Amino acid sequence: MENYKNKNNISENLDEKIDDKEISNNSQHTDTIQKKERQNFKERDRKSEHYFLEKKNKKELAIGKILLISVIVSILAGGFSGGLVFLYGHRIFSWLPNKFSKINTLDNRNKNVQVNSNEKIVVKEESAIIDVIKKSSPAVVSIVITKDVPRYRNFFYDPFFDDFFSPFYGNKQNDKNKENQTEKQKVGGGSGFIISSDGLIVTNKHVVEDPDADYTVILNNNKEYKASVLARHPYLDVAILKIKGKNFPVLKLGDSDKLEVGQTAIAIGNSLGEFANSASVGIVSGLKRNIVAGSGFGQTEKLNNIIQTDAAINPGNSGGPLLNIAGEVIGINVAMAQGAENVGFALPINSVKKTIQQVTKEGKISIPFLGVRYVVVNDEIQKENGLPNNYGALILRGKRIGDLAVVPGSPADKAGLVENDIILEINGQKVTEKNTLSDIINRYNVGDEITLKVWHKGKEKLVKVKLEARK
Repeated sequence: MENYKNKNNISENLDEKIDDKEISNNSQHTDTIQKKERQNFKERDRKSEHYFLEKKNKKELAIGKILLISVIVSILAGGFSGGLVFLYGHRIFSWLPNKFSKINTLDNRNKNVQVNSNEKIVVKEESAIIDVIKKSSPAVVSIVITKDVPRYRNFFYDPFFDDFFSPFYGNKQNDKNKENQTEKQKVGGGSGFIISSDGLIVTNKHVVEDPDADYTVILNNNKEYKASVLARHPYLDVAILKIKGKNFPVLKLGDSDKLEVGQTAIAIGNSLGEFANSASVGIVSGLKRNIVAGSGFGQTEKLNNIIQTDAAINPGNSGGPLLNIAGEVIGINVAMAQGAENVGFALPINSVKKTIQQVTKEGKISIPFLGVRYVVVNDEIQKENGLPNNYGALILRGKRIGDLAVVPGSPADKAGLVENDIILEINGQKVTEKNTLSDIINRYNVGDEITLKVWHKGKEKLVKVKLEARK
Protein backbone atom coordinates (compact mmCIF):
# COMPACT_ATOMS: atom_id res chain seq x y z
CA MET A 1 0.00 0.00 0.00
CA GLU A 2 2.74 2.37 0.89
CA ASN A 3 4.69 1.48 -2.24
CA TYR A 4 1.67 2.21 -4.28
CA LYS A 5 1.20 5.31 -2.45
CA ASN A 6 4.70 6.41 -3.05
CA LYS A 7 4.45 5.57 -6.63
CA ASN A 8 1.41 7.65 -6.81
CA ASN A 9 3.17 10.47 -5.11
CA ILE A 10 5.97 10.19 -7.59
CA SER A 11 3.54 10.24 -10.34
CA GLU A 12 1.95 13.28 -8.89
CA ASN A 13 5.32 14.90 -8.50
CA LEU A 14 6.18 14.03 -12.03
CA ASP A 15 2.94 15.47 -13.17
CA GLU A 16 3.63 18.61 -11.29
CA LYS A 17 7.01 18.96 -12.80
CA ILE A 18 5.68 18.32 -16.22
CA ASP A 19 3.06 20.99 -15.63
CA ASP A 20 5.60 23.57 -14.57
CA LYS A 21 7.62 22.97 -17.71
CA GLU A 22 4.58 23.24 -19.82
CA ILE A 23 3.64 26.40 -18.09
CA SER A 24 7.02 27.83 -18.72
CA ASN A 25 6.80 26.89 -22.40
CA ASN A 26 3.25 28.25 -22.61
CA SER A 27 4.37 31.49 -21.05
CA GLN A 28 6.99 32.02 -23.66
CA HIS A 29 4.55 31.17 -26.43
CA THR A 30 1.97 33.51 -25.01
CA ASP A 31 4.42 36.38 -24.93
CA THR A 32 5.22 35.74 -28.57
CA ILE A 33 1.53 35.71 -29.51
CA GLN A 34 0.84 38.89 -27.58
CA LYS A 35 3.67 40.64 -29.34
CA LYS A 36 2.28 39.60 -32.69
CA GLU A 37 -1.20 40.68 -31.70
CA ARG A 38 0.05 44.04 -30.55
CA GLN A 39 1.82 44.44 -33.84
CA ASN A 40 -1.36 43.40 -35.65
CA PHE A 41 -3.44 45.89 -33.63
CA LYS A 42 -1.03 48.66 -34.41
CA GLU A 43 -1.15 47.77 -38.08
CA ARG A 44 -4.92 47.69 -38.06
CA ASP A 45 -5.06 51.02 -36.21
CA ARG A 46 -2.70 52.52 -38.71
CA LYS A 47 -4.78 51.19 -41.62
CA SER A 48 -8.03 52.34 -39.94
CA GLU A 49 -6.71 55.82 -39.38
CA HIS A 50 -5.57 55.98 -42.96
CA TYR A 51 -8.98 54.75 -44.15
CA PHE A 52 -10.93 57.29 -42.19
CA LEU A 53 -8.61 60.06 -43.24
CA GLU A 54 -8.99 59.09 -46.85
CA LYS A 55 -12.80 58.96 -46.46
CA LYS A 56 -12.87 62.37 -44.79
CA ASN A 57 -10.80 63.87 -47.57
CA LYS A 58 -13.13 62.42 -50.19
CA LYS A 59 -16.19 63.85 -48.36
CA GLU A 60 -14.65 67.29 -48.07
CA LEU A 61 -13.74 67.14 -51.74
CA ALA A 62 -17.34 66.24 -52.67
CA ILE A 63 -18.72 69.11 -50.56
CA GLY A 64 -16.28 71.47 -52.15
CA LYS A 65 -17.38 70.38 -55.61
CA ILE A 66 -21.08 70.90 -54.68
CA LEU A 67 -20.37 74.38 -53.31
CA LEU A 68 -18.37 75.27 -56.39
CA ILE A 69 -21.17 74.05 -58.69
CA SER A 70 -23.77 76.00 -56.63
CA VAL A 71 -21.75 79.20 -56.91
CA ILE A 72 -21.34 78.73 -60.65
CA VAL A 73 -25.09 78.03 -61.12
CA SER A 74 -26.04 81.08 -59.00
CA ILE A 75 -23.76 83.30 -61.02
CA LEU A 76 -25.18 81.99 -64.28
CA ALA A 77 -28.82 82.30 -63.04
CA GLY A 78 -28.21 85.80 -61.74
CA GLY A 79 -26.70 86.84 -65.01
CA PHE A 80 -29.55 85.29 -66.95
CA SER A 81 -32.20 86.97 -64.75
CA GLY A 82 -30.41 90.28 -64.95
CA GLY A 83 -30.37 89.97 -68.72
CA LEU A 84 -34.08 89.23 -68.81
CA VAL A 85 -34.87 92.22 -66.61
CA PHE A 86 -32.64 94.41 -68.75
CA LEU A 87 -34.27 93.24 -71.97
CA TYR A 88 -37.91 92.73 -70.87
CA GLY A 89 -38.24 94.69 -67.61
CA HIS A 90 -40.40 97.43 -69.13
CA ARG A 91 -42.91 94.81 -70.33
CA ILE A 92 -43.04 93.08 -66.94
CA PHE A 93 -43.69 96.28 -64.99
CA SER A 94 -46.31 97.47 -67.46
CA TRP A 95 -48.09 94.09 -67.06
CA LEU A 96 -48.14 94.13 -63.24
CA PRO A 97 -50.69 96.99 -62.75
CA ASN A 98 -53.27 95.28 -64.94
CA LYS A 99 -52.69 91.99 -63.15
CA PHE A 100 -52.96 93.40 -59.63
CA SER A 101 -55.93 95.60 -60.47
CA LYS A 102 -58.03 92.43 -60.81
CA ILE A 103 -57.33 91.27 -57.25
CA ASN A 104 -60.37 92.03 -55.08
CA THR A 105 -60.97 91.40 -51.42
CA LEU A 106 -64.17 89.63 -50.25
CA ASP A 107 -65.36 92.74 -48.41
CA ASN A 108 -68.20 94.83 -49.88
CA ARG A 109 -65.66 97.67 -50.14
CA ASN A 110 -63.24 95.79 -52.41
CA LYS A 111 -59.72 96.99 -52.90
CA ASN A 112 -57.68 96.84 -56.10
CA VAL A 113 -53.91 96.61 -55.96
CA GLN A 114 -52.12 98.47 -58.70
CA VAL A 115 -48.48 99.15 -59.50
CA ASN A 116 -47.72 102.60 -60.92
CA SER A 117 -44.87 103.62 -63.15
CA ASN A 118 -42.67 104.27 -60.10
CA GLU A 119 -43.16 100.67 -58.97
CA LYS A 120 -45.04 101.84 -55.85
CA ILE A 121 -48.06 99.83 -54.76
CA VAL A 122 -51.13 102.05 -54.56
CA VAL A 123 -54.19 100.79 -52.70
CA LYS A 124 -57.43 102.13 -54.15
CA GLU A 125 -60.86 101.42 -52.65
CA GLU A 126 -63.41 100.44 -55.29
CA SER A 127 -66.42 99.13 -53.47
CA ALA A 128 -69.72 97.70 -54.53
CA ILE A 129 -71.36 100.77 -52.98
CA ILE A 130 -69.61 103.04 -55.47
CA ASP A 131 -70.78 100.81 -58.33
CA VAL A 132 -74.37 100.91 -57.06
CA ILE A 133 -74.36 104.70 -56.86
CA LYS A 134 -72.84 105.06 -60.33
CA LYS A 135 -75.32 102.68 -61.93
CA SER A 136 -78.38 103.93 -60.07
CA SER A 137 -77.90 107.72 -60.21
CA PRO A 138 -79.03 108.12 -63.86
CA ALA A 139 -82.49 106.78 -62.90
CA VAL A 140 -82.83 109.03 -59.83
CA VAL A 141 -84.50 112.37 -60.58
CA SER A 142 -84.94 115.74 -58.92
CA ILE A 143 -88.48 117.13 -58.81
CA VAL A 144 -88.80 120.92 -58.85
CA ILE A 145 -92.10 122.43 -57.67
CA THR A 146 -93.06 125.78 -59.17
CA LYS A 147 -96.15 127.85 -58.66
CA ASP A 148 -97.62 131.24 -59.61
CA VAL A 149 -97.13 133.47 -56.58
CA PRO A 150 -97.70 137.24 -56.16
CA ARG A 151 -94.74 139.22 -57.40
CA TYR A 152 -95.06 141.72 -54.58
CA ARG A 153 -96.81 141.41 -51.27
CA ASN A 154 -96.88 144.11 -48.52
CA PHE A 155 -97.39 142.27 -45.26
CA PHE A 156 -97.02 145.44 -43.14
CA TYR A 157 -99.54 147.70 -44.88
CA ASP A 158 -100.89 150.52 -42.69
CA PRO A 159 -102.93 153.40 -44.18
CA PHE A 160 -101.45 156.10 -41.95
CA PHE A 161 -97.90 154.82 -42.28
CA ASP A 162 -98.22 154.47 -46.06
CA ASP A 163 -99.73 157.93 -46.56
CA PHE A 164 -97.05 159.58 -44.47
CA PHE A 165 -94.05 157.85 -46.03
CA SER A 166 -95.36 157.48 -49.59
CA PRO A 167 -93.12 160.23 -50.97
CA PHE A 168 -90.13 158.18 -49.88
CA TYR A 169 -91.32 154.61 -50.55
CA GLY A 170 -93.45 154.96 -53.63
CA ASN A 171 -97.13 155.21 -54.44
CA LYS A 172 -99.60 152.96 -52.59
CA GLN A 173 -101.65 152.42 -55.72
CA ASN A 174 -98.63 151.08 -57.58
CA ASP A 175 -98.04 148.65 -54.72
CA LYS A 176 -101.60 147.37 -55.02
CA ASN A 177 -101.14 146.86 -58.76
CA LYS A 178 -98.01 144.82 -58.08
CA GLU A 179 -99.96 142.66 -55.65
CA ASN A 180 -102.21 141.59 -58.52
CA GLN A 181 -99.22 140.48 -60.59
CA THR A 182 -97.87 136.96 -60.29
CA GLU A 183 -94.75 135.14 -61.38
CA LYS A 184 -93.76 131.51 -61.43
CA GLN A 185 -91.35 130.70 -58.65
CA LYS A 186 -89.73 127.62 -57.21
CA VAL A 187 -91.56 126.75 -54.00
CA GLY A 188 -90.15 123.34 -53.17
CA GLY A 189 -88.40 120.21 -54.33
CA GLY A 190 -88.11 116.51 -53.85
CA SER A 191 -86.82 113.32 -55.41
CA GLY A 192 -88.10 110.36 -57.37
CA PHE A 193 -86.91 107.43 -59.46
CA ILE A 194 -87.79 106.04 -62.89
CA ILE A 195 -89.41 102.59 -62.97
CA SER A 196 -90.20 102.21 -66.68
CA SER A 197 -88.33 103.08 -69.85
CA ASP A 198 -91.30 105.14 -71.06
CA GLY A 199 -91.06 107.58 -68.14
CA LEU A 200 -93.08 106.37 -65.13
CA ILE A 201 -91.70 107.88 -61.92
CA VAL A 202 -92.38 107.00 -58.29
CA THR A 203 -92.24 109.64 -55.55
CA ASN A 204 -93.94 110.64 -52.30
CA LYS A 205 -97.46 112.00 -52.40
CA HIS A 206 -96.50 114.90 -50.13
CA VAL A 207 -93.95 116.02 -52.74
CA VAL A 208 -96.63 116.53 -55.42
CA GLU A 209 -99.74 117.06 -53.27
CA ASP A 210 -100.50 120.58 -54.56
CA PRO A 211 -102.86 120.25 -57.56
CA ASP A 212 -102.21 123.88 -58.58
CA ALA A 213 -98.44 123.55 -58.78
CA ASP A 214 -96.31 122.62 -61.76
CA TYR A 215 -93.73 119.86 -61.55
CA THR A 216 -90.50 119.60 -63.49
CA VAL A 217 -88.31 116.52 -63.50
CA ILE A 218 -84.56 116.98 -63.88
CA LEU A 219 -82.46 113.96 -64.83
CA ASN A 220 -78.89 113.27 -63.87
CA ASN A 221 -77.73 114.66 -67.23
CA ASN A 222 -79.52 117.97 -66.43
CA LYS A 223 -82.26 117.40 -69.01
CA GLU A 224 -85.61 118.80 -67.90
CA TYR A 225 -89.05 117.33 -68.51
CA LYS A 226 -92.47 118.60 -67.61
CA ALA A 227 -94.19 115.98 -65.43
CA SER A 228 -97.86 115.12 -65.02
CA VAL A 229 -99.27 113.48 -61.91
CA LEU A 230 -101.02 110.25 -62.92
CA ALA A 231 -102.16 109.16 -59.46
CA ARG A 232 -101.92 110.01 -55.77
CA HIS A 233 -102.56 107.20 -53.32
CA PRO A 234 -105.44 107.97 -50.93
CA TYR A 235 -103.60 106.93 -47.75
CA LEU A 236 -100.11 105.74 -48.69
CA ASP A 237 -97.52 108.48 -49.17
CA VAL A 238 -97.02 107.46 -52.80
CA ALA A 239 -97.62 109.17 -56.14
CA ILE A 240 -96.90 108.21 -59.75
CA LEU A 241 -95.65 110.78 -62.29
CA LYS A 242 -95.16 110.57 -66.06
CA ILE A 243 -92.71 112.29 -68.35
CA LYS A 244 -92.71 112.04 -72.14
CA GLY A 245 -89.92 110.14 -73.81
CA LYS A 246 -88.46 106.70 -74.20
CA ASN A 247 -85.40 104.63 -73.36
CA PHE A 248 -85.06 106.15 -69.92
CA PRO A 249 -82.77 104.37 -67.41
CA VAL A 250 -84.76 102.46 -64.78
CA LEU A 251 -84.23 101.01 -61.33
CA LYS A 252 -85.04 97.40 -60.48
CA LEU A 253 -87.46 96.81 -57.61
CA GLY A 254 -86.25 94.49 -54.85
CA ASP A 255 -88.09 92.45 -52.21
CA SER A 256 -88.52 94.37 -48.95
CA ASP A 257 -89.99 91.30 -47.23
CA LYS A 258 -86.52 89.73 -47.24
CA LEU A 259 -84.81 92.64 -45.49
CA GLU A 260 -82.76 92.02 -42.37
CA VAL A 261 -81.54 94.47 -39.77
CA GLY A 262 -77.89 95.28 -40.38
CA GLN A 263 -77.75 94.99 -44.15
CA THR A 264 -76.43 97.85 -46.25
CA ALA A 265 -78.79 100.69 -47.20
CA ILE A 266 -77.99 103.45 -49.74
CA ALA A 267 -80.12 106.60 -50.04
CA ILE A 268 -79.94 108.84 -53.12
CA GLY A 269 -81.86 112.06 -53.62
CA ASN A 270 -82.04 115.82 -54.09
CA SER A 271 -80.84 116.82 -50.62
CA LEU A 272 -82.22 120.15 -49.38
CA GLY A 273 -83.69 120.66 -52.83
CA GLU A 274 -80.29 121.91 -54.01
CA PHE A 275 -77.82 119.03 -54.15
CA ALA A 276 -79.05 116.61 -56.78
CA ASN A 277 -78.11 112.93 -56.59
CA SER A 278 -76.60 113.20 -53.14
CA ALA A 279 -75.82 109.77 -51.74
CA SER A 280 -75.59 108.55 -48.17
CA VAL A 281 -74.80 105.09 -46.87
CA GLY A 282 -75.89 103.24 -43.74
CA ILE A 283 -77.68 100.11 -42.67
CA VAL A 284 -81.23 98.93 -42.12
CA SER A 285 -81.65 99.89 -38.45
CA GLY A 286 -85.14 98.51 -37.90
CA LEU A 287 -88.20 97.01 -39.57
CA LYS A 288 -91.98 97.35 -39.20
CA ARG A 289 -91.78 100.72 -37.45
CA ASN A 290 -95.00 102.68 -36.84
CA ILE A 291 -94.66 106.48 -36.69
CA VAL A 292 -96.70 109.66 -37.10
CA ALA A 293 -95.03 112.01 -39.58
CA GLY A 294 -95.75 115.74 -39.70
CA SER A 295 -95.21 118.21 -42.51
CA GLY A 296 -94.43 121.21 -40.32
CA PHE A 297 -97.69 122.88 -41.39
CA GLY A 298 -99.96 121.01 -39.00
CA GLN A 299 -100.51 118.05 -41.33
CA THR A 300 -99.83 114.61 -39.90
CA GLU A 301 -99.78 111.14 -41.39
CA LYS A 302 -99.54 107.74 -39.76
CA LEU A 303 -97.00 105.45 -41.39
CA ASN A 304 -97.12 101.75 -40.55
CA ASN A 305 -94.63 98.91 -41.06
CA ILE A 306 -91.92 101.15 -42.46
CA ILE A 307 -88.14 100.73 -42.65
CA GLN A 308 -85.77 102.56 -40.30
CA THR A 309 -82.28 103.41 -41.53
CA ASP A 310 -79.30 105.41 -40.34
CA ALA A 311 -78.48 106.48 -43.90
CA ALA A 312 -78.91 110.26 -43.89
CA ILE A 313 -82.33 111.31 -45.26
CA ASN A 314 -82.55 115.09 -45.52
CA PRO A 315 -85.31 117.43 -46.70
CA GLY A 316 -85.44 117.01 -50.46
CA ASN A 317 -84.62 113.29 -50.26
CA SER A 318 -88.34 112.51 -49.97
CA GLY A 319 -89.45 110.23 -52.78
CA GLY A 320 -85.94 109.03 -53.60
CA PRO A 321 -84.93 105.37 -53.53
CA LEU A 322 -83.44 103.39 -50.68
CA LEU A 323 -81.24 100.74 -52.30
CA ASN A 324 -79.61 97.50 -51.21
CA ILE A 325 -76.06 96.46 -52.09
CA ALA A 326 -77.37 94.86 -55.32
CA GLY A 327 -78.73 98.22 -56.50
CA GLU A 328 -82.37 97.18 -56.06
CA VAL A 329 -84.99 99.53 -54.62
CA ILE A 330 -86.05 98.29 -51.18
CA GLY A 331 -87.85 101.42 -50.05
CA ILE A 332 -88.98 104.99 -50.78
CA ASN A 333 -87.41 107.61 -48.53
CA VAL A 334 -90.25 109.33 -46.69
CA ALA A 335 -89.31 110.94 -43.37
CA MET A 336 -86.64 111.72 -40.82
CA ALA A 337 -86.81 112.08 -37.05
CA GLN A 338 -86.52 115.66 -35.85
CA GLY A 339 -84.00 116.26 -33.08
CA ALA A 340 -82.18 112.97 -33.73
CA GLU A 341 -79.16 112.00 -35.76
CA ASN A 342 -79.28 109.37 -38.49
CA VAL A 343 -82.84 108.22 -37.89
CA GLY A 344 -84.63 108.08 -41.22
CA PHE A 345 -87.58 106.13 -42.55
CA ALA A 346 -88.64 104.61 -45.87
CA LEU A 347 -91.78 102.95 -47.20
CA PRO A 348 -91.18 99.26 -48.02
CA ILE A 349 -91.19 98.84 -51.78
CA ASN A 350 -93.48 95.79 -51.59
CA SER A 351 -96.27 98.01 -50.24
CA VAL A 352 -95.97 100.12 -53.40
CA LYS A 353 -95.72 97.41 -56.05
CA LYS A 354 -99.46 96.91 -56.21
CA THR A 355 -99.98 100.64 -56.81
CA ILE A 356 -97.40 100.61 -59.59
CA GLN A 357 -99.06 97.65 -61.29
CA GLN A 358 -102.51 99.27 -61.13
CA VAL A 359 -101.31 102.56 -62.60
CA THR A 360 -99.37 100.74 -65.31
CA LYS A 361 -102.36 98.64 -66.35
CA GLU A 362 -105.33 100.86 -65.54
CA GLY A 363 -103.84 104.34 -65.36
CA LYS A 364 -105.28 104.86 -61.87
CA ILE A 365 -105.16 103.58 -58.31
CA SER A 366 -108.07 101.44 -57.14
CA ILE A 367 -108.29 100.96 -53.39
CA PRO A 368 -110.37 98.11 -51.94
CA PHE A 369 -112.94 99.43 -49.47
CA LEU A 370 -114.81 97.70 -46.62
CA GLY A 371 -116.49 100.70 -44.99
CA VAL A 372 -116.07 100.46 -41.20
CA ARG A 373 -114.53 102.64 -38.50
CA TYR A 374 -112.71 100.61 -35.85
CA VAL A 375 -110.16 100.31 -33.06
CA VAL A 376 -107.80 97.36 -32.71
CA VAL A 377 -108.52 95.24 -29.64
CA ASN A 378 -105.58 94.66 -27.28
CA ASP A 379 -105.15 93.44 -23.69
CA GLU A 380 -106.20 96.78 -22.22
CA ILE A 381 -109.38 97.13 -24.31
CA GLN A 382 -110.24 93.51 -23.66
CA LYS A 383 -110.09 94.00 -19.86
CA GLU A 384 -111.96 97.31 -19.88
CA ASN A 385 -114.84 95.97 -21.95
CA GLY A 386 -114.86 92.34 -20.84
CA LEU A 387 -114.28 91.05 -24.34
CA PRO A 388 -113.59 87.36 -25.07
CA ASN A 389 -110.45 88.01 -27.19
CA ASN A 390 -107.46 90.34 -27.06
CA TYR A 391 -107.37 90.77 -30.85
CA GLY A 392 -109.70 91.89 -33.65
CA ALA A 393 -111.17 95.14 -35.01
CA LEU A 394 -113.95 96.56 -32.79
CA ILE A 395 -116.39 98.54 -34.96
CA LEU A 396 -117.07 101.92 -33.30
CA ARG A 397 -118.29 105.36 -34.33
CA GLY A 398 -116.00 108.38 -34.17
CA LYS A 399 -116.12 111.41 -31.89
CA ARG A 400 -117.97 113.60 -34.37
CA ILE A 401 -121.64 113.17 -35.20
CA GLY A 402 -120.92 112.29 -38.81
CA ASP A 403 -118.31 109.63 -37.97
CA LEU A 404 -120.54 106.59 -38.34
CA ALA A 405 -119.33 103.13 -37.33
CA VAL A 406 -120.47 101.60 -40.65
CA VAL A 407 -120.59 103.66 -43.84
CA PRO A 408 -124.08 103.49 -45.38
CA GLY A 409 -124.15 101.53 -48.65
CA SER A 410 -120.63 100.16 -48.11
CA PRO A 411 -119.69 96.46 -48.49
CA ALA A 412 -119.75 96.16 -44.68
CA ASP A 413 -123.24 97.67 -44.54
CA LYS A 414 -124.47 95.31 -47.26
CA ALA A 415 -123.01 92.33 -45.34
CA GLY A 416 -124.95 93.31 -42.19
CA LEU A 417 -122.07 94.43 -39.99
CA VAL A 418 -123.07 96.80 -37.16
CA GLU A 419 -121.46 98.82 -34.40
CA ASN A 420 -119.83 96.79 -31.59
CA ASP A 421 -119.21 93.84 -33.89
CA ILE A 422 -115.63 92.58 -33.74
CA ILE A 423 -113.93 91.40 -36.93
CA LEU A 424 -111.62 88.67 -35.62
CA GLU A 425 -110.18 87.25 -38.84
CA ILE A 426 -110.11 87.87 -42.59
CA ASN A 427 -109.65 84.73 -44.69
CA GLY A 428 -108.08 83.03 -41.68
CA GLN A 429 -105.66 85.88 -40.80
CA LYS A 430 -106.06 87.33 -37.32
CA VAL A 431 -106.55 91.08 -37.01
CA THR A 432 -103.93 92.42 -34.56
CA GLU A 433 -102.02 95.60 -33.81
CA LYS A 434 -99.21 94.40 -36.08
CA ASN A 435 -101.57 93.09 -38.75
CA THR A 436 -104.38 95.62 -38.83
CA LEU A 437 -107.68 95.45 -40.70
CA SER A 438 -106.46 98.03 -43.22
CA ASP A 439 -103.20 96.16 -43.80
CA ILE A 440 -105.06 92.95 -44.62
CA ILE A 441 -107.73 94.60 -46.80
CA ASN A 442 -105.07 96.40 -48.85
CA ARG A 443 -103.56 93.09 -49.90
CA TYR A 444 -106.67 92.36 -51.93
CA ASN A 445 -108.07 93.90 -55.08
CA VAL A 446 -111.33 95.58 -55.86
CA GLY A 447 -113.95 92.90 -56.62
CA ASP A 448 -112.32 90.21 -54.44
CA GLU A 449 -114.63 88.28 -52.12
CA ILE A 450 -113.34 87.76 -48.59
CA THR A 451 -114.64 85.84 -45.58
CA LEU A 452 -114.81 87.57 -42.20
CA LYS A 453 -114.97 85.82 -38.83
CA VAL A 454 -117.11 88.18 -36.74
CA TRP A 455 -117.96 88.22 -33.03
CA HIS A 456 -121.58 89.41 -32.95
CA LYS A 457 -123.58 89.66 -29.71
CA GLY A 458 -121.64 86.93 -27.95
CA LYS A 459 -121.41 84.52 -30.87
CA GLU A 460 -118.99 83.97 -33.71
CA LYS A 461 -120.18 83.86 -37.31
CA LEU A 462 -118.72 83.86 -40.82
CA VAL A 463 -119.65 86.67 -43.18
CA LYS A 464 -118.76 86.94 -46.88
CA VAL A 465 -118.04 90.41 -48.28
CA LYS A 466 -117.24 91.62 -51.82
CA LEU A 467 -114.77 94.50 -51.76
CA GLU A 468 -115.57 97.66 -53.69
CA ALA A 469 -113.45 100.61 -54.82
CA ARG A 470 -112.98 103.52 -52.47
CA LYS A 471 -114.73 106.59 -53.85
